[in-house]
Amino acid sequence: MKKIVFIFLSLMLSFSIARTEVVTKNSFQERAEAELSKGNSGSSRALYLRAYDDYVNKGRLSQGVECGVKASTLYYKENLYTEAFDLLRSIDQQIDASKNNASEKAALHYQTSRERFMMYMKMRRGASAQDHLAVMERHAGITTDENVKNDLLYNKTVYYYTFGQNDKGNATFREMATKLTSQKEYDKVDEVYRTLIANGLRSSNASIVAQSYSSYMVWKDSVAELKRADEVGTLKQQIAENEASIADKDSSLANRRAIIIGLSILAASLAAALVVGGVVLLRFIILTRKQKKTIKEANDNNALKAQFISNISAQLEPTLAKLDNTKPEVKALLDFSSHVQQLANLENSNDEPLALEDTQIASFSEEIANEVRTLMKKDVVFTVNVPKMNTSVRRDYVRHILLHLLKNAAEYTPEGGHVTLEYKKRSAHKYQFLVSNTGSTIADEAREDIFKPFRKVRDLTTGDGLGLPICKQMALKMNGDLNLDSAFVKGVRFVLDLQA
Repeated sequence: MKKIVFIFLSLMLSFSIARTEVVTKNSFQERAEAELSKGNSGSSRALYLRAYDDYVNKGRLSQGVECGVKASTLYYKENLYTEAFDLLRSIDQQIDASKNNASEKAALHYQTSRERFMMYMKMRRGASAQDHLAVMERHAGITTDENVKNDLLYNKTVYYYTFGQNDKGNATFREMATKLTSQKEYDKVDEVYRTLIANGLRSSNASIVAQSYSSYMVWKDSVAELKRADEVGTLKQQIAENEASIADKDSSLANRRAIIIGLSILAASLAAALVVGGVVLLRFIILTRKQKKTIKEANDNNALKAQFISNISAQLEPTLAKLDNTKPEVKALLDFSSHVQQLANLENSNDEPLALEDTQIASFSEEIANEVRTLMKKDVVFTVNVPKMNTSVRRDYVRHILLHLLKNAAEYTPEGGHVTLEYKKRSAHKYQFLVSNTGSTIADEAREDIFKPFRKVRDLTTGDGLGLPICKQMALKMNGDLNLDSAFVKGVRFVLDLQA
């Protein structure tokens, strides 16, 4: 738990309140930042204090408070809490003595109160942290700065999660995400989601990771829909404007056409045909270009999302490797990270050509079958019905898919049941692998979602639900498909369609 608190505190130190004004830094602040980037916290703290005094003397209180708060942070990072509290008390006195209005003073007092809150969080003094959270809320209620109000929601979420009040944490997080989403601050919400996922992974909390990741994917889909709706609305408006313009031009052309008809019926008919053809062609070109642009942007967004998921898994891999993988929860988390990486890699490489190998299907299938025979329950009849013939296949992908399907069949087939692996040639270049087993069937309402990842929050120790989505992506990458046979009613049958 101490690890989680430290991570949250480190994040809060970097979660500064945004300013809309552009200001010039004094030389002390620039030197302090340079020293801090080198890891020289002592000299950096001294320079921040000089920057604070210089700003206050010149009447630039806002910049002074910023530097003073940073100095207090460097104090308590070295466990110099008395010095940090004394400095914050001095800053509050400067704020009270200033000529700023009530809203501005509240925003500045909020920064010092937040720093005390973070110190109490680091010291694990929950009651004191809660008291200062109430002080922060009072200041946020006075100021008109929306960034302060958003920061308050974030720190409330941190407090609730840190001290085990997950229901309140979830509620406050949803309030913050809803508010920022309505303001179209998508990047800020995205950053907080990624932070929660990373914190859960670092603390080996598989449940929080799964819940945060599932919520994140649902939010990403909803935001994508909002963005698409905005794009579609803009496109519809442009189309309506173009149609209105065309209608005006049609009206003008009709008047001209009446004059032309009076001169020559043949010339008028030819002119009308050319005008109507030009209008139709123009509308077709405009709509086609916009549709192509919309489709390209949607594809680019999907590629970026897959790349982002892959990057998260890759960046967290060194940290996960340090965990005790003998624990079921840690192993489940490691497997989940690996599966996420594998799924993202497949989605990012759909356009890459695949190398096929000429394979003797019967021996290939027997090798796979032998790996799962020992997994079958008592008296289960396992039949391999594959002809002796050669076919070009991507061996590693087909092997992965068939092993996964057969292992699932072994798990869900009751004693005395049947499991079958079949191969069928459908045409000169098309063939199928079929894996079927007797026993319980998959409910109709669940059939559409079994190939879709991240559809619900799971206990990762019982499986992450990414096995079939990964198999589906492999099948699509081979220019094939993987589906359930809806006509099979004696159990479950999966059909892997491929092309030689």
